[in-house]
Amino acid sequence: MPTFDLQSPAEPDSGDDYARIRDALQFVTDRSKRQPSIEEISQHVGLSSSHFHHLFKRWAGITPKAFLQAVTIDHARRLLRDNASVLDASLELGLSGPGRLHDLFVTQEAMTPGEYKTGGRGLALAYGYHRSPFGEALAVVAPRGLTGLGFVDAAGREAALADMQRRWPQATFVADQTATAPYVRRAFDPDLWRPEQPLRIVLIGSDFELRVWNTLLGVPLGTATSYASLAARIGKPGAARAVGAAVGRNPISFVVPCHRVMGSTGALTGYHWGLARKQAIIGWEAGRIAGSDQNFTSESVV
Repeated sequence: MPTFDLQSPAEPDSGDDYARIRDALQFVTDRSKRQPSIEEISQHVGLSSSHFHHLFKRWAGITPKAFLQAVTIDHARRLLRDNASVLDASLELGLSGPGRLHDLFVTQEAMTPGEYKTGGRGLALAYGYHRSPFGEALAVVAPRGLTGLGFVDAAGREAALADMQRRWPQATFVADQTATAPYVRRAFDPDLWRPEQPLRIVLIGSDFELRVWNTLLGVPLGTATSYASLAARIGKPGAARAVGAAVGRNPISFVVPCHRVMGSTGALTGYHWGLARKQAIIGWEAGRIAGSDQNFTSESVV
């Protein structure tokens, strides 16, 4: 598994592994009908086949072939089929996953309706930029826990911060990388995913959004769900479109796993932080599953 200095902000031209992973995924996506060979992908990102193979193994924990299989529609359809039995059983038992180590252990609370309706007025939020396995991340922390986690793309840091500020326009945002660093480390380092020390998150949204995001927390790593399935689970079977909008407004990427939601056909569909990143996260998670031979039961404390 790769190591990251999650406390140090990544420079836009830092040459992180993820930049090449992203470019490779975009190349494959643009040519998905003919599934380009590893040699073609390697050439596109400016690496030899052997170097490209090593890059994937270091970053994802699995081979390029296994990684690309993990982000195909066929694989997504299998995940959706498995979801019906695995997720239902997990939720009935009060678990966040089907007896695996791989879940990110989370304890969460919600802001009061008043705090949400006022746009966060009076709320002080710390923010900081950090390296992550999926490019530069922006973390936002409330006094009680992580409340925002996004990514910096070509538009730059100011655009990423503005995206978060629009969610809670009356809150005060203060740059404080020291405050946000521990949350980023806990989110992205699987060695720190421990049930006895869950990552504390704070959800700020409407009542409907909170119901959707809470349900997302029950989707285990290695499985997937659909918008229609989420709608049914919250007792609104005709609200798949509204559920999709709530999924798109999820402010805590990766931790609240909106990337595990797919179209009813198995298509990956959109993602607020880019389809290539969604593909990368799914493949990275596949590597975590493939690389673990342990079996733990995980529980989400809510």
